[in-house]
Amino acid sequence: MQHQPSIVVTGAAGFIGSCMVQYLNEQGFENLILVDDFGVEGKRKNWESKKFTQTVERHYLMDWLADKQPKIDFVIHLGARTDTTEFNYEVHRELNYNYSVHLWKYCVANKVPFIYASSAATYGDGALGYDDNHNVIEQLEPLNPYGVSKNEFDKWAVKQTFQPPCWAGLKFFNVYGPNEYHKGRMASVIWHSFNQIKKDGVVKLFKSHKDGFEDGQQLRDFVYVKDVVKVIDWMMEAMENEQWSTDKNGLYNLGTGTARTFDDLVKSTYAGLDLQPNIQYIDMPLDIRDKYQYFTEANMGKLRKAGYESEFYSLEEGVNDYVRHYLKDLKIF
Repeated sequence: MQHQPSIVVTGAAGFIGSCMVQYLNEQGFENLILVDDFGVEGKRKNWESKKFTQTVERHYLMDWLADKQPKIDFVIHLGARTDTTEFNYEVHRELNYNYSVHLWKYCVANKVPFIYASSAATYGDGALGYDDNHNVIEQLEPLNPYGVSKNEFDKWAVKQTFQPPCWAGLKFFNVYGPNEYHKGRMASVIWHSFNQIKKDGVVKLFKSHKDGFEDGQQLRDFVYVKDVVKVIDWMMEAMENEQWSTDKNGLYNLGTGTARTFDDLVKSTYAGLDLQPNIQYIDMPLDIRDKYQYFTEANMGKLRKAGYESEFYSLEEGVNDYVRHYLKDLKIF
């Protein structure tokens, strides 16, 4: 991008949002409006050293936009209530669905390109596969209120007659990487593994309770956060340079396209610490056994067809970078 676009980034104090801000800073973009709940002390180090022009508390964003009427070139909506153990749907409906509807309508009215975070949680148990096909979203059955709220907005968005000039909803698979230190139990398995290794020298993984899967062989599509923000930046550039035709608007999977085992993940974490693996398998809690996913893998054909050509970090490359350059010293990206 040649000029300095004005970019709104929601969730800017959180994990993916703060990595997005850093990536944009590294590309030379500083005309950024950061939106989040900035009162959370645990997130302060994620954003306070970034370069930006404005912070706006998330509850006041729509009022602020109406009052200030700034010229906005892009909205990157990464803010959400992501706690999958929050079972009060009203919390998710307000923060994930309603908030996204307000932003969408703002982008329509002001002709602003809109990129937002959906989730692979929309796919539920994976019975219908992991294809980012608009025809299947009405049949998807997410397993928790978080996934439901994300799928409800996806369904709403694709039905709209009035749309932003360019838009994309990104179904994030298992994202890991720096700046997730504040997430506690919702942080990635790598973060938990690293802390278990530091404390006890051993990592505990769930046993398999499903025929056909050995312990530790449950599979996920793990995607490094540096790839996630790179894809979003590529989309913005395509949208700005008029390489994003309206037929590209829609939902996109964002994983690597390759499922890997939890064993592989933990072994990579040990390798990043130059240690030999020591894994113990424990019983999975009864309350999650019937809702546990044994396999997720993003079909990445749609993003490739849209023109994204860069390679993704392999699990080994991504975990090695995360452990050696960030986790070891709790560094921020």
